[in-house]
Amino acid sequence: MLEQIDKDKTCHIKTLNGTKLRPASELVIITDPDKAMSAVEINGDLVYLTEAEVDALTGAGATDKRKHLKATDSGSVI
Repeated sequence: MLEQIDKDKTCHIKTLNGTKLRPASELVIITDPDKAMSAVEINGDLVYLTEAEVDALTGAGATDKRKHLKATDSGSVI
C-alpha cells in the first residue's frame, strides 16, 4: 500500500515488514496475473496497489510494466 510520496519523490510503501522508502524512479509496477492486480516488488515481496496508487507512482516517475490481461491470455482470470 502506498502511504505517501514526498516532494523529492521518495515513496513510502507499507509492506508486511513495515514501511519501506524507495525513490519512485527505482520502482517497477507489474501485473500479478494470478490476482489480476497491479503490484510493486519490495525486498522480494509483492505489494498490491490500487489503480489510483499506480497513477500516483507513475506520475512520480515509477516505471509501468503492467500487462493488460485478456480472456485469451494464459493465466487470465477473465
